[in-house]
Amino acid sequence: MVPLTTGFDPGHSIESARRALTARLRSAGIEEPALDARLLVGAALQLDLTGMVTQATRHLTPEEAARLEQYAQRRLAREPVARILGAREFWGLPFRLSEATLVPRPDTETVVELALDIFRGLAISGRSPRIADIGTGSGAILLALLHEIPDAFGVGTDLSLTALGTARGNAAALGLAGRAAFVACSYASALRGPFDLIVSNPPYIPSAEIPTLSLEVREHDPHLALDGGNDGYDAYRALIPQASERLASGGALIVEAGQGQARNIETLMVGAGLTPDRPPKADLAGIPRAVSARKMPP
Repeated sequence: MVPLTTGFDPGHSIESARRALTARLRSAGIEEPALDARLLVGAALQLDLTGMVTQATRHLTPEEAARLEQYAQRRLAREPVARILGAREFWGLPFRLSEATLVPRPDTETVVELALDIFRGLAISGRSPRIADIGTGSGAILLALLHEIPDAFGVGTDLSLTALGTARGNAAALGLAGRAAFVACSYASALRGPFDLIVSNPPYIPSAEIPTLSLEVREHDPHLALDGGNDGYDAYRALIPQASERLASGGALIVEAGQGQARNIETLMVGAGLTPDRPPKADLAGIPRAVSARKMPP
């Protein structure tokens, strides 16, 4: 294994530094060493991919070498690249992160995809569509939907004031602050309906499984956003009845599910008076990831 003390110095070119970092990450068992190395070199040198290619033979400055070594040590300690950079792309949009927010994951884009599919079939007239995101975190799901539905207004809730501040900042940076509001509360307790879409990526990891998660997750994602209680369903039991009460007639609730949870979540939705009218949407790994149900007209 390459020792963790192997450092960078101004003798490295940009290309040799990228290759050296890739080798160090691979030796440490990092899953995507080449991608992580490219992102970290780009961030340390403040260059995009084109810049790294066109300046491949340029030597690092002492400041760049020191900064890159700092980033390398953090990644070797299993801090996620998104945490090191303080940002992550989701739905093609940039999102700033904080210690109170999850790192948005590609699997969660399945929730956005299903919400958009359902929205296209809704009959809304005489007013702007209304969306609520329960446990909004960085605001990723809500702001992705507002980006795709230009006349919609959205509200995001979270228990964490820090997370809400992060989401507000992301809304402003994306030019969506005028169509988004953020409220501190437990699930949807402070909201008044009706909403046409309610979305959520709640905590769904059973408490006993938290210690088995990767270091990147269990040491760097907020436990409040991970821990779903003894069986992983505490958040669903709380938010599904609240969402049902606040949905417009014909509106839909769409939630993210963990592996093997979709059927039980549908049962909770039925118990709250909602009707699952389509199968869960699978993510790229084939796992049923987005579960939905409608509030049928009387």
